[in-house]
Amino acid sequence: MIRKKLIAGNWKMNNTSSDAADLVSGIVSEVGRANDVDVVVCPPFTSIESVGKALADSSVKLGAQNMHPERSGAYTGEISAGMLRSLFASYVILGHSERRALFGETDAFINQKVLAAIKSELKPILCVGETLEEREAGTTLKVVQTQLEAGLVGVSKEQATSVVIAYEPVWAIGTGKVATSDQAQEVHAFIRDLLNKLFTPAVGGKIRILYGGSMKPANAPELLAQPDIDGGLIGGAALEARSFVDLVKAASAAS
Repeated sequence: MIRKKLIAGNWKMNNTSSDAADLVSGIVSEVGRANDVDVVVCPPFTSIESVGKALADSSVKLGAQNMHPERSGAYTGEISAGMLRSLFASYVILGHSERRALFGETDAFINQKVLAAIKSELKPILCVGETLEEREAGTTLKVVQTQLEAGLVGVSKEQATSVVIAYEPVWAIGTGKVATSDQAQEVHAFIRDLLNKLFTPAVGGKIRILYGGSMKPANAPELLAQPDIDGGLIGGAALEARSFVDLVKAASAAS
């Protein structure tokens, strides 16, 4: 099944509003009319409005890095799905390993966010992945299965195709280490098989699975050539317009 490649940039806690506008303008000028690859940028909350305006006449989509599952209320410092939708965000990253490790987010809490995002017509990018200790212990697939199944509880077959899965081996995030294309494909194929079982092969075959773990222009072509790698969730390489554009072009070439 042909799945449209997706390249999503996770800017994490980087860039002021003016820095963000400069970065996104460099991206839009190069790939703002791309239609063979879906392109998403996920700036910090403080830059979502300015970046959204800069993307208005382009094909690049706006995403957020997190959200709270409740619609409103006494949740100091949090952002709701409705707030993101009011600024025309269409994607949201959920369950990133940094949220799990640094902020104690559980599979059950992440699942609440996934369901709330879908209800508000935001496309969740659900992150799953193992630590170095878990990989060395041989529990990679068990960890990924637990996170994936728990994160998708209550998601119907009809809703599932709006979800994007991002496999991010934690040991390869920001470290310069990268899973080999064979290692990445093994886990992506395992995730695809799980999705087929959770939903149906027809639905599982439509869900995009991204690789997130130090993908750069140099290693992207080999990773993106794998049958179950449908794009990338990009960290460091998304903070420089040229490298991010090169990744979009690599995805286009692999399409």
